[in-house]
Amino acid sequence: MKIYNTLTRQKEEFVPLEKGKVKIYACGPTVYNFFHIGNARPFVVFDTLRRYLMHLGYDVKFVQNFTDVDDKIINKAKEDGGVASEVSEKYIKEYYDDAKALNVIAADVHPKVSEHIDDIIKFVQTLIDKGSAYEADGDVYYATRSFKDYGKLSKQNIDDLESGARIAIGEVKRDPLDFALWKAQKEESEIAWDSPWGKGRPGWHIECSTMSKKHLGPTIDIHCGGQDLIFPHHENEIAQSEACNGVPFAKYWMHNGYITVDGVKMSKSLGNFFTVRDIRKEFDGDFIRFFLLSVHYRNPINFSDTDMRSVKQGYDRIKNAIENLEFLEKNGKADAAEDEKESIAAFTVFEKKFEDAMSDDLNTADAISAIFEMVSHINVVVKNGASKEYAEEAKKKLCGLCDIIGIMQQIEENDGIDEEIEKLVQERQEARAAKNYVRADEIRDELAAKGITLKDTPQGVQIIHN
Repeated sequence: MKIYNTLTRQKEEFVPLEKGKVKIYACGPTVYNFFHIGNARPFVVFDTLRRYLMHLGYDVKFVQNFTDVDDKIINKAKEDGGVASEVSEKYIKEYYDDAKALNVIAADVHPKVSEHIDDIIKFVQTLIDKGSAYEADGDVYYATRSFKDYGKLSKQNIDDLESGARIAIGEVKRDPLDFALWKAQKEESEIAWDSPWGKGRPGWHIECSTMSKKHLGPTIDIHCGGQDLIFPHHENEIAQSEACNGVPFAKYWMHNGYITVDGVKMSKSLGNFFTVRDIRKEFDGDFIRFFLLSVHYRNPINFSDTDMRSVKQGYDRIKNAIENLEFLEKNGKADAAEDEKESIAAFTVFEKKFEDAMSDDLNTADAISAIFEMVSHINVVVKNGASKEYAEEAKKKLCGLCDIIGIMQQIEENDGIDEEIEKLVQERQEARAAKNYVRADEIRDELAAKGITLKDTPQGVQIIHN
């Protein structure tokens, strides 16, 4: 498998640090609100990476943090008249709800900043002891210039960075490029912990470095996140981690592209900010995941109602093909015909195209194209019905590819037909038998309003969820 490494700016053959095992750290959400469609993209993309590596046979340990100590959480608590811990716990629960809807598998570890304060303090103290950090009036800063390779991830020259940097009034840091590792408590109402430098809380960057080391060790295989995190967050993680541990922090760095809304970068100030929770009111999570995977992860993706509905047509093609095969599993002919056996043998072509795409820097767009080709192939074979044997094998192969990228996971959950629907379908069949076509058509329209389409086939009536 080849991965585009942001550190080297090229595709590289993936070779894990330890044979057969992969350690991945993914930057998780700051839990002060429902997560938006921009947050959802890395959650889905790197869940897909995890799934594919597991498919290849790797033992994957996947860590994704919760940032539950942050200015945004403190400000949200002030707005709501509550406390920061209540805000973070509420939105951690909401994260799990939305993530489950997107078929995102829970990480092996979801560490919280608040549970790693002692580890963070030790990490910061080590940096001070090594001369890479310093205390100033209760704050602790990283001495950026002490790390000679600063800028190697973002490809920025430290002198160019200096020209745009300033020290704000009241700041006590020595250099405008230095960043906070520990922030002194400013008000008694602020969440804070005791430390050798007085009451305070961690800076943003040190949190991920500490939690990654705690749960994965000083060097990991893959560190991933959104493109917006390359600088300064990931750049600072590298500086403080490598200064502290004396070894490379991560072998591969993966970053997903931005999401635009109607061609414009998503922003609260522009009013084009959409949470997954809101989008789920119109589109189910399984489809949202499909939409996010329909474009290569490094490319930008545009979110709009038009784009969503265009992609939905392709999604429905796959969904309908699976539902059709499920119907034929129950109602098809007994034994596979010769042309069906030839068709089954041909599935290897589509599987190879899928694998080639996924192994080429996680190209889910081309992988989905391979699934579309398989669907087209299957649809031709089953146009006039098919055997149970063929339907079973075709569904197994098609769903097998869908499972690898985590789509079409909710078909079986939503496949149940309630008693009312069953009664209406039966009544329609009786109306048709009695040549009462007016009543039969009325029932068809009633079912259509409920999102149910009836398809009359030689094998019987097929119920299709729209």
